[in-house]
Amino acid sequence: MTTLAPVAPVPETVPTGQARPSRSRLWRGVVLALAGLYFLVPLGASFWFTIYNETTGVSFAPYLELWTAEGFASSLLLSLGLAVATIVLVPLLTLPAMITVRLAAPRLRPVMEVVCTLPLVVPPITFVAGISKSLQVGGEVLAPTPFWATLIAIQDQDFPLVLVFVYVILVLPFVYRSLDAGLRTMDVRTLVEAARNLGASWPHVLFRVIVPNLRSALASASFLTLALVLGEYTVASILGYQPFAVWIVTISGSKGQLSVAVSVLSLLLTWLLLLTISGGTRGRRPA
Repeated sequence: MTTLAPVAPVPETVPTGQARPSRSRLWRGVVLALAGLYFLVPLGASFWFTIYNETTGVSFAPYLELWTAEGFASSLLLSLGLAVATIVLVPLLTLPAMITVRLAAPRLRPVMEVVCTLPLVVPPITFVAGISKSLQVGGEVLAPTPFWATLIAIQDQDFPLVLVFVYVILVLPFVYRSLDAGLRTMDVRTLVEAARNLGASWPHVLFRVIVPNLRSALASASFLTLALVLGEYTVASILGYQPFAVWIVTISGSKGQLSVAVSVLSLLLTWLLLLTISGGTRGRRPA
C-alpha cells in the first residue's frame, strides 16, 4: 500500500497589480501636495503682506478699505459686464459655425482650426495697435456718414463694446478647443438628423439637442472667458479704459497693500466661480 506524501502548502503571494494602485496613490498624493504648495505658498505670502505692517502690526484694514475705494465697484462691475457679454457672444458665433462645418464641409475643419487659433500667434500689443489705428482711420473715413455715431457708441466709456469684440477674438482659441472637445464626444450628425426628421427647427436643434450635451464644454469655455476678461490689462489700458485689471495696476503705485488685497480676493472669487460651475455641470446631466 502506497502512501501519498503530504503536499507542501503554497505560500500566498500578493498580486503585483495590487501593489501598483498603492504606489500610484502615493505619487498622486505627492504631486497634489507639491501643486498645493506651489499655489498656496505665494497666496499665503500675499495675504500676509496685506494684513501685516511693521508699524501697526496685524490689521485687516486693506480688506475693509477696498469696499469704499474709489473706482473699485465701477471697475469690477464693468469687467463683469464685459465678461457676461463676451460669454454670451462667443458661443453664438462659434458653435453654429462649428456644427455647420462638421455637417456640410468636414474638409474645412483644419482651416477653421487654424483660423480660430490665430489669436495665439499675434502678440496682444500688436493686436491692440492695429485696433487703435483702425478706430482712428475709421473715425476719419466714417465722419461724413451715419455710421460715425455707431463707431463712437461702441467706444463708450461706460460700457465699451469695442472691448467685447476684442475679447471675443482673444478668447476664441480657448473656446474653440473646449467646444471641439465637447462635440467630439457625441455623434452630431445622428442627433441633428434625428431631430430634423422629427420636425424640429434648426434653433430647436441647436438649443434643445446640441447645447444640453455641451454643458461641460460650455462651462469650461465660460470660465476661461471670465478669467481672461478679469485679468486682461494690455488692450484695455492702451485703448484708455479702466476695467478691473487696469484699476488694480493704477492703485498699486500709491496703495500697495490694497492692490494686493484686491488681487487675492479676485483670485479667490475666480476659484469660487470655477467650483460653482464645476458643481453645476456635474449635478445636471442631459437627459
